[in-house]
Amino acid sequence: MQRIRLRYTKRGRLRFTSHRDFQRAFERALRRAEVPMAYSAGFTPHPKVSYANAAPTGTGSEAEYLEIALTEARDPQKLRELLDESLPTGLDIVDAVEARTSGLADRLTASVWEMRLAGVDPAEADRAVAAFNAADTVEVQRLMKNGVRTFDARSAVVHLETQNPQADRPTDQPCAILRLVVRHVTPAVRPDDVLSGLRAVADLAPPVPAGVTRLAQGLFDEETGVVTDPLAPDREAAEALSTADVTAAAKTPA
Repeated sequence: MQRIRLRYTKRGRLRFTSHRDFQRAFERALRRAEVPMAYSAGFTPHPKVSYANAAPTGTGSEAEYLEIALTEARDPQKLRELLDESLPTGLDIVDAVEARTSGLADRLTASVWEMRLAGVDPAEADRAVAAFNAADTVEVQRLMKNGVRTFDARSAVVHLETQNPQADRPTDQPCAILRLVVRHVTPAVRPDDVLSGLRAVADLAPPVPAGVTRLAQGLFDEETGVVTDPLAPDREAAEALSTADVTAAAKTPA
């Protein structure tokens, strides 16, 4: 059985698709692309697809991950192209590797988010970010299945800063852009929780909903402060195997 790991996006209007909507669209794409899927056992077999840490509905993402199991080996890049063609624009398969290591979900320990706050003056955002970063704890509330829960939104945040909005969005209207690196903890601290925290510590309240996009997710490197590519270990393992094969072939007598 071959396992393929895929990175996909949620862009434009497709950011409003729920995780269940994506699951349905992806399973249709598997059928259209005639992917030789492995299926679960039981009375209602399902394609063996493992989804990892899906972004909340309404947020965009450049870094969503899943893994599929195949009954026949396929070239990862050709498979990526077939699946991408079978999905609507906005749900794009942008990377594929053969799984050579274990524990993809264990490597998704942090995310990088961008938050665009239309109508917010960057100087006001700077003051709110400084107040948030200076706080030891920032308690926020969220409605969960068992009722309203209060938790600390500050401890999971590794990095929060403002960006220059004029670099890519020249406009007369104010727009603050925040970049956030957050660890995946329980309960999960989401971008909207950080916005609630900014309102709590600095009364920052954007006049319209924030535009939120996940830019990356993976292992957080404590030394460099970078969120690393979770598919890199699979690429490295494949390259090592290829090098070993070439070396063995070179040593084989003609």
